[in-house]
Amino acid sequence: MKLSTYHLHTTFCDGKNTAEEMVLEAIRLGCPEIGFSGHSHLPFNPSWTMKKEDVPVYVETIKALREKYKDKIKIYIGIEQDYFSEAPDWGPDYIIGAVHCIYKDGEYFDVDASAEVMKENVDKHYGGDVYAYCEDYFALMADLYNKTKCDIIAHFDLVTKFNEKMPMIDTSHPRYVKASNDALDALLKTPAIFEMNTGAITRGYRTTPYPSEELTAKIAKSGKKFVINSDTHSTSTLGTHLDELSRIFDKLGYKYITRLEEIL
Repeated sequence: MKLSTYHLHTTFCDGKNTAEEMVLEAIRLGCPEIGFSGHSHLPFNPSWTMKKEDVPVYVETIKALREKYKDKIKIYIGIEQDYFSEAPDWGPDYIIGAVHCIYKDGEYFDVDASAEVMKENVDKHYGGDVYAYCEDYFALMADLYNKTKCDIIAHFDLVTKFNEKMPMIDTSHPRYVKASNDALDALLKTPAIFEMNTGAITRGYRTTPYPSEELTAKIAKSGKKFVINSDTHSTSTLGTHLDELSRIFDKLGYKYITRLEEIL
């Protein structure tokens, strides 16, 4: 079975390839369908998000590609909607909800920029208390569905992105466990499903996907399905690790979707 990916970025935001290049690569790989999820516009951080004026162009471009390649692949037009972005007014096929930023002391700052930036923000805004930083992050995650009405929850524990190479968070610490479990419990009550995200593996930050093994087991125990996404930013990483992860899930008996229509 060939899996598809629905977390995909292009040159409209921080991706390296055009939308058509992504489609052609997906066809070459034999993906039955694909979903685009450009980063929603954030006025305070335009470096990796779509420009507001480019959003209509993004939508029309994907619509044109959907028609052009309709006999070869099914194409969805989605968005990765950040907690601090305005709600889309154009009716995406699906929404991936994400928390990439924290707001504190009158300032927005990214949680996944780099390990060095993370340490600077923990020191600057939290007096070195990394668990207070995590608590603020997971408080936003807990409210993510209420804010975005997302279909898919992206990289739930993104705050641990740099932890393997530059450990700053003890994920067994009682405050981390409580903050992450409280957010998880809140989101498990919503209709949204969780993404297994392999993007940080591909980019060399982690050796395991988001969420962690412990959190994934809890989600699976709840009966919720997952979607396995590669969080692709270039044609060279389109669909990486999807088949590998699906085989692991099959052995564990974890449920995951194979077509987006299963949740729409």
